[in-house]
Amino acid sequence: MDFHLIRFEIADHIATITLNRPEKMNALTPAMPAEIIRAFDLTDDDDSVRAVMVTGAGRAFCAGADLSSGKDVFDKSTRPGNPQRADGRFDYTLETARDGGGTLALRIFRSLKPVIAAINGPAVGIGSAMTLPMDIRIASDTARMGFVYGKFGIVFEGCSSYFLPRAVGMAKALEWAMTARNVPAPELAEAGMFNHLVRPEELMPKARAIAAEIAASIAPVSAAVMRQMIWRGQAMRHPMEAHRVESWGITNRGMSADTQEGAAAFREKRPPAFPGKVSTDMPDYYPWWDEPEYRGPPL
Repeated sequence: MDFHLIRFEIADHIATITLNRPEKMNALTPAMPAEIIRAFDLTDDDDSVRAVMVTGAGRAFCAGADLSSGKDVFDKSTRPGNPQRADGRFDYTLETARDGGGTLALRIFRSLKPVIAAINGPAVGIGSAMTLPMDIRIASDTARMGFVYGKFGIVFEGCSSYFLPRAVGMAKALEWAMTARNVPAPELAEAGMFNHLVRPEELMPKARAIAAEIAASIAPVSAAVMRQMIWRGQAMRHPMEAHRVESWGITNRGMSADTQEGAAAFREKRPPAFPGKVSTDMPDYYPWWDEPEYRGPPL
């Protein structure tokens, strides 16, 4: 696929997705999520990729939705597939009624590869929300985030009502959303939003170093399964649910060639060369959850 709004490259087992509208501070157009989603499809399908980095070109990570098109940027009635009926009611079941930022966040959530956000500057609205289902967030100390939905008369997008309180707690999530202010990097870091806060020139080297460590150290199948164990575990009601999934994993993976290679590499004091592939060697119980489907509200 030819990308026009992002850059996509793979080197040393690391895929880098760069939002590439620097003249617009990488503000998202309606077409941009589809390109990012396609890039994640490619990283999942490529067994050579061990980690994914996401960053922005220029001085911003992502300034949110592109507002240059005017006041109707959030108005779905101005686009094909208008979900508003003639009687004024809405057909929420239509695909066009779905939040585009949410479909992007859900795709990142499903990634089979660990995802690192390298937040190089301002991240506002969907620009903030899209980083939340990423596994490791590294930010420049010049970055800031704004959960500004109410300022534009809309509500949470990009599944941020799910991810944000899990990242920083309900109190901070509500404060930032209800004030709609731009939150500076030190406050974000103090609340737990970032794994690392670094100087601008240190951002990409730090992100690459962590991605390289993942690529060199962890069995790809184990990384894919553990990533989902953590994310899906947020909905668990009792530790027995974790015990079940962990027991299945220890039993299945404990008999794998990856486990034999990991033990041999440890004994021989050398880097491991794991033979397992995400494309062919996922455990037979994967996925272990029921994936909910989108639907309209009970009217």
